[in-house]
Formats: sequence, structure tokens, C-alpha cells
Amino acid sequence: MEAIDLYNQLEKDFITTAMSDDWAAHMEEVSEFLCPNYKSRSMGLVCDFAGEIDSVFTAVFPSKHVLQVILNSGVRDALLFVHHAAEWDIRNTSGVWLQMDPDLLRQLKSRRISVYNLHVPLDNFGNYSTSVSLAKALEIKPQKAFAPYFGALCGVLGHTRYRTIQELQKHFSKTVGHDTRLYDYGDDVIIDGTVAVVAGGGLMETIEEVVQKKANVFVTGISTKSEYSQKAHQIAEQNRINILGGTHYSTEKFACISMCQYFRELGLPVEFIEGEPVLEDM
Repeated sequence: MEAIDLYNQLEKDFITTAMSDDWAAHMEEVSEFLCPNYKSRSMGLVCDFAGEIDSVFTAVFPSKHVLQVILNSGVRDALLFVHHAAEWDIRNTSGVWLQMDPDLLRQLKSRRISVYNLHVPLDNFGNYSTSVSLAKALEIKPQKAFAPYFGALCGVLGHTRYRTIQELQKHFSKTVGHDTRLYDYGDDVIIDGTVAVVAGGGLMETIEEVVQKKANVFVTGISTKSEYSQKAHQIAEQNRINILGGTHYSTEKFACISMCQYFRELGLPVEFIEGEPVLEDM
């Protein structure tokens, strides 16, 4: 498939003029690899290295591990599709976002492997979105979008068959494959079966809207208590909203897994590359 045709299809299906982002402003270390359009709007084609796309890899973050897996495969003329244009690690004291490795990017360029990023567009409510994909993985039936975010709606209100927060947490942990964290601020019973879901790092930005929606369960990724999140936890506790945290990576990976079906429908072989959750996120 011609690369430009794939890029145009992704643009049509996911990006709107109302959306914005700011990744490029923080990517000085790899600025030489960024295409001009990405420098101006921080979404879409990050590195324009390929003329033809014969296969696709999807991943949450473009970590060294992910880039090395692709290079080790020996593939050429391919696309790496990522939700984020950098790797998240809350444990890193010099900054939570780690830029792509320049040496590995040079190798991708020599193999004609492009990099494509949809952050806000993939968070936006839709069949492949981060919060919808997480909700579906947790058997929560999506009902309504909420939480405006850079021209998108990043949250989902849904209905669960589970009666209590403990039952839902057990299923959450089983689904993501590791322990999850419960901040038990409210009633054990899930009111009307309604659950608010914001994959990734939406706690601080969306907790007040969760209060307005009168949900007493909030499922998210980054839930750890910190100076930055202290106010959000106070609001949750004051309003008796239980918080379930499952890490940034584990709550967003389902969207990147879902995107495999999108690329298959375009006739492209595709593989999701697993990463590692940062349990300190919780």
C-alpha cells in the first residue's frame, strides 16, 4: 500500500480540525526526524521514512524495547503506529516522558519504517478509542461520552454487570494481567451499575465532571497520590467516588490492540508489541 494513501485514510478517519496537541514542543532531542506537519500540530505522521507500507506494528509507547523488536524482525517498508510519541515513566526523576532513541530512529529510517502518532485523536470517543476499548475489555457497555480534552471527548460513561467495586476490581486486575489499585472512598455498591472510564492519565483533569455525572466509580490509569493529584483525590473522597487505577500502559493498550483490526481491514498485516506497565502509576 502506498504510504500516502494510508496516511490520508488515518487522517480522514481520526483527525478533526478541532483537535490540538503539543508533543512536538517537547521533542527537541529528535527534532531532526520530525516531518514539518508534525512540528506544527503534533499529530499524525511523526517520521516520514517510507514510500510503501507493507506491514504495521502498533504500540502504546515508542520505547527502546518496541523499536528494537521492530528492527530485530528484519522488516522493511513498514509503519509503527503509537498512541504516544514518547515513552511514559513516572519513576524518571528528570522527566516522565522519555524521547525516542535517535540511534534507533536512524535505523528505522534506513529500513524505511515510518512512525505515526494519534494521541488526542485516539482518545476521542469512537470504536477504537482508548476509553471505549478499555470499557469493552472490562465488559462495561459504553453509553455516553464525556470529558472534553483538546477538541476531543476522552471519557466514557458505561454500565457494568458487576454489583460491587470489589467485584469490578477483581475483573479489572484479571483483564490487565496484574494487581490494580482501589482508593476506597465511597460505597461498595456501584450506583445504578454506572462506571466512569478515562484510560491513561485523566484523573486530575476529569474528576470534577465525574462528580457532575453522579457516578461513584471512576476507572483510570494513573491514580497514584502525589502533589499533582492531591486535589483530585480530595474531590473524590469528599464526593465518595471510588477510584480504580490500572497504570497508564495497561489501560491504554486495548486501543492499540483494537487498532490492529483497523489495519487488517485495510489489508495490512499487523502486530501489537507488548510493553511493560509501570506499577508506580497506581
